[in-house]
Amino acid sequence: MNPTNPILIAGGGIGGLTAAIILAQNGRNVHLFEQSGAFSEIGAGLQISPNAMQVHRAIKTDKAIIKAGFAPEYAALRHYKTGHIHLKTPLKHQCETRYGAPYIHIHRADLQRILLASAKAAGVIFHMATRVEAYRQDSSAITLETDKGAFKGSLLIGADGIKSAIHLQMSKAEKNPPIKPRFTGQIAWRGIIPASALPPRMIAPAANIWMGPGQHFVAYYLRGGDLINFIAAQDRKEWAEESWSFKGDKSKLAAAFNGWDTSVTHLIKACETPYIWGLFDRQPLNNWQDGRAVLLGDAAHPMLPFMAQGAAMAIEDAWVLSRKILTCHNGGDTRLEALAQYVNIRRPRTATLQKTSQQNAKMFHTSSAAQLCLRRAQLSLAHHIPVLQHMKLGSIYGLDVTKTYPI
Repeated sequence: MNPTNPILIAGGGIGGLTAAIILAQNGRNVHLFEQSGAFSEIGAGLQISPNAMQVHRAIKTDKAIIKAGFAPEYAALRHYKTGHIHLKTPLKHQCETRYGAPYIHIHRADLQRILLASAKAAGVIFHMATRVEAYRQDSSAITLETDKGAFKGSLLIGADGIKSAIHLQMSKAEKNPPIKPRFTGQIAWRGIIPASALPPRMIAPAANIWMGPGQHFVAYYLRGGDLINFIAAQDRKEWAEESWSFKGDKSKLAAAFNGWDTSVTHLIKACETPYIWGLFDRQPLNNWQDGRAVLLGDAAHPMLPFMAQGAAMAIEDAWVLSRKILTCHNGGDTRLEALAQYVNIRRPRTATLQKTSQQNAKMFHTSSAAQLCLRRAQLSLAHHIPVLQHMKLGSIYGLDVTKTYPI
């Protein structure tokens, strides 16, 4: 590929960094554009399931992720007041045995640090503090417009999140109104505290989910057990802010979960500064591609965090897209066909998980007597017939895109 026409990536999140690494490790000239001036500690915990860890194994970042993260023993759906476990799903050993890769909790900043180091080692060129604005293209190249000038490339990957400027431009090119993010009627609190701030083993070494009327609470360990991450979601009619760095009122968080399991209330009490944000998603897009431009991750399929697959889907996207780019011929038509093949492969899977995440939100927060009865029956059935759990999770965790689409 002509070094003067590199592959351009808009966005330095998990998906953008992963795509940059794969392409650069395979000899491609990659330029990545990130709006922020530096990667920071702002963020929360991420759950990296076996399907995503297979990609990390292929790009040799898995060992660093395992070292920096925490492997939960199991996932537990709990009663919001008593902490009683409705459903317990083994993770630590079963994921390795059944799916061939571990399940890891990791701080977003730690994962970004690992990916950033790998990208730099592979030769990715970074353009920090650079705001992506639009693009234009012709039959031979695509040009990315930024606040720091124009950059010419062979392809453009829009990994610039739910407010994607690339998606906006793509909609204009198709003469369709952009599909705007929609507020889901839910907000989320988050916080990270030292594990030493709580009595030992108050929080089980698991992915813990307490389900209550109109809200739920998630807690799990990070950094080898040194930190505890929590996310608390609530139903709410309106929301104005969208920032991950919006500080919340701790007294309001405590009041919202007053009377819950003491593990939850102690976690909230130990948190110095909770953050709060609105949960937004978007209907599945009809198309993720406009000529030499293509979308990846949240720019294409933002999803609610109720299946913990947002990051994993971006990581899978990065592999499949990179594989299609790397294995196509250098002719313009075949490159465009490669992008179209990627879209056709990824759109059905991501749309299914978007829908599943929405369904889980309703299931976690149900308060009607009929729905509670149905939920108890479903959880009891899954508890007594584990194969039902494996069937559902197997279709998610069991896909290894590195084998299905080898480079």
